Amino acid sequence: MADIPYQPVARVRGAERAKAEQLPGYSAAREEAAVEFRLLRQLLDARKRAGLTQEEVATRMGTTRSAICRLEGSRKHLPALTTLRRYADVLGCDVEITIVPRAGKPATPAR
Repeated sequence: MADIPYQPVARVRGAERAKAEQLPGYSAAREEAAVEFRLLRQLLDARKRAGLTQEEVATRMGTTRSAICRLEGSRKHLPALTTLRRYADVLGCDVEITIVPRAGKPATPAR
């Protein structure tokens, strides 16, 4: 096994994405994930602007560093609005949520 030389595989992300975009539902899932990733990026950027570590934010919020780590980096654990408000307050920020109409898509009728 040790005689096999390491040969990295070059990735062509553009080609990979073009192939993935042909899969049913890929574009919609990517759009949905993009919203969540923007929120996570905003949380991280706000903390860095405030000059605080995850540990410092956790202490000020009365929680653990691991909880802040999950808040900032996991799509599996989407925070409650009250948690976002507490997090923003520690950083000297406000939470704004906006609902905007989708371009070219009609509203879904009520059921």
